[in-house]
Amino acid sequence: MLFRCAVDDRLEVEVKFYLSDANGTRARLLALGAVSLGRIFERNICLENKEKTFKARGILLRLRKDDKARLTFKSPPRNGDPQFKVYREIEVTVDDFGNCQALLEALGFFPERRYEKWRETFLYGDTKLLIDTTPVGVFLEIEGEKTNIRALADRLNLRWDHRILLNYLAIFEIVCKGESLPFGDMTFENVRSPVLDMEAYLSLLYPS
Repeated sequence: MLFRCAVDDRLEVEVKFYLSDANGTRARLLALGAVSLGRIFERNICLENKEKTFKARGILLRLRKDDKARLTFKSPPRNGDPQFKVYREIEVTVDDFGNCQALLEALGFFPERRYEKWRETFLYGDTKLLIDTTPVGVFLEIEGEKTNIRALADRLNLRWDHRILLNYLAIFEIVCKGESLPFGDMTFENVRSPVLDMEAYLSLLYPS
């Protein structure tokens, strides 16, 4: 059976911050009492429909492989919040990554972009804190209730006006344009070395 868990349908509320000192942030998380659940490699395939309308509608259909395989659908909520990145998220765990991709392609969806990252997950109460090492830098995602997100950002001395509400594909599109990169997949194979100064692009990532 392809789907082996109940559908998780919820609102995802989060913000990102670029980390110039990832080790220092990790130490502060542990000092606060956050618990690390470990670090794991992720590969993600984002799919489009044949009309290529998902991106324009703010929709994400993603197949992810880490310690499990997960199929995720994200769409904008009816009522957003400019202070946070908010999406309606429907997610299921699947038995077989390759077969799920084949099924989706048979239904007319096709891989549009790929991205990779190493993710270390921390729990602090009901809040998730995720240190993501990507090919273009290290970021912290804080996911949970809005008041908890803001409070933890303050406790970690993160500037709220420097929060990032973009997803990783949108971040990488900005980098690709600025660096004239000849590819669209944010993978470690494509970006083999720190050939760019990510801090030069940060002002383009912050909310206006």
